[in-house]
Amino acid sequence: MACLHPAACCKYEFTPCLAQYRIIRVQCTDLPGISMRRTGVDNTHSNPAKPVLVWLISCRLQVSSALDVIFFVREICETHPPLRPSILERLRDTFSTIRASRVVSCALWVLGEYSVSRDEVEAALDVVHAGLGPLPLLTVESDVADGDASKDQASTASAAAPAASAAAAGSKRPAVLADGTYATQAAVIEVPLLTVTGPLPPNIRALLLAGEFFLGGVVAATLTKLLLRLRSLGVPAAVVNKASAAGMLAIISILRLGDSPVLPAPLDDDSRDRMAACVQVLAHPEPDMVKVWLDDCRAAFSTLTSDKQTREAAELAAASAKSYAQPDDLIDFGHLRSRKGPGGLSQLELEDQVTSDLARATGLGDAADADAKRLNRVLQLTGFSDPVYAEAYVTVHQYDIVMDVTVLNRTNETLQNLTLELATMGDLKLVERLQQYTLAARASKVIRANIKVSSTETGVIFGNIVYEGAGYAERSVVVLNDIHIDIMDYISPASCADVQFRNMWAEFEWENKVAINTSITEVDAFLDHIIASTNMRCLTPPRALEGQCGYLAANLYARSVFGEDALVNVSVEQTAEGKLAGYIRIRSKTQGIALSLGDKITLKQKG
Repeated sequence: MACLHPAACCKYEFTPCLAQYRIIRVQCTDLPGISMRRTGVDNTHSNPAKPVLVWLISCRLQVSSALDVIFFVREICETHPPLRPSILERLRDTFSTIRASRVVSCALWVLGEYSVSRDEVEAALDVVHAGLGPLPLLTVESDVADGDASKDQASTASAAAPAASAAAAGSKRPAVLADGTYATQAAVIEVPLLTVTGPLPPNIRALLLAGEFFLGGVVAATLTKLLLRLRSLGVPAAVVNKASAAGMLAIISILRLGDSPVLPAPLDDDSRDRMAACVQVLAHPEPDMVKVWLDDCRAAFSTLTSDKQTREAAELAAASAKSYAQPDDLIDFGHLRSRKGPGGLSQLELEDQVTSDLARATGLGDAADADAKRLNRVLQLTGFSDPVYAEAYVTVHQYDIVMDVTVLNRTNETLQNLTLELATMGDLKLVERLQQYTLAARASKVIRANIKVSSTETGVIFGNIVYEGAGYAERSVVVLNDIHIDIMDYISPASCADVQFRNMWAEFEWENKVAINTSITEVDAFLDHIIASTNMRCLTPPRALEGQCGYLAANLYARSVFGEDALVNVSVEQTAEGKLAGYIRIRSKTQGIALSLGDKITLKQKG
């Protein structure tokens, strides 16, 4: 914790190793949260991790790690009301140093949602206005007028601009040139986004000037919540009107900034509508709208948080439900118990117990299940009419593939120099060259081949059996059927945070888009079928999948034994004809997973 604390900035030099350590440390931030949940600590001095976590939001971390911290702080604010004042105070102190747009948006939401007293609301308003800086945000005005001069006159005006600039500087009227024509002058004064020698602009201002207008909508919503809450606290009308005027001026300035042609990105319609709605609510605060802004938003987040906690508790209960033999548990020896008396066993119970004990001791029950699974994985390599019959049982052990090939001589002659020749395609490598065998008439032989796997990809094993008969001048060849290694043997369900999923989705370059073509007519049943077929985990909360609206979007995630990630997004809707339409998008860091998983979904989606 020493190199995470802000006081250590002067002691530890910021190096890539230190940055990586901080990122790993952030991934363990659930530990202080769990301790606070169990002990109910609401004292900063007894829990020094909390101020460090708030400071980590603004330190030089990856955006995903800073988002993990701010999401954790947001959850603590919701689940532990006594901790809110101290967290809000430290968040206001460090807000000006946050430079990531998404982190600033979440921090603004926390300030706008949990600032409830007059002092907290006014302090939050000061923080927001300080982040915006002086208004207007961008000065782009020096009277641009349209003149009636022709292009030649305009060129003359541009040539005589140095002489006319002094006359037009203090007046808005057109300048008169030497030939008697009129000229107009247009000037654009742009505030630099970031200067090299000057100080950094305020964080919200810099992000808005960079075209982050979604943040503008968040700023407008935060100002609206704070001003409506200030009005509900019984503050004098003069104070409320003054604060509301300043807030509406800030929102209008962001709207005017969005109309500027000098910005790298224009203002989107969604953000414009959101800011216009905020101005309308501040101008005419109706009781229903005030309830939506102040109560319903908090209730929605409370429901989301409680649903998450319920899901985590269910997973923890399922994990703890497994029975384990503790070191001090008693061992009950049935053979030492009395067969008579009130505590004895009946003859039937004794026979059942002896039978089950013998089955467990000899492994008879497990062997029966293993044999059933083994028969389901046997692959036929040759036909029944071939002189040499072969079948294989493939066992996948993460990095190794073991093939047990059973070869049967169906002729009445002895086969000499019988060789199993194998070749691989994909990231598969044959470890050893198989030896030659002599197979008597009607005899069989089990040949074992070891194959190494280096990545998660659907590989293909093909080959043939070569042998020499007693009366043959040439060697005979039996071509084997191809063996396709299933990708499902390598991947397993896994879980990750939503922020991490989005970052990987934006980072991974390989995508496979599969059109939905299935006989299933219900979107929920189709999602369950895809999850069962691909051996993946649905990251979308069950509460978000409830209801029958004819449309469904869900994220699936799995991880291979090699540490590779597989991301799947299912977007499906029910058409008017009752059929399902949409796409399944697969993204991964390597091409093999995307293609192999796409082929698997194409084969299995029929239902």
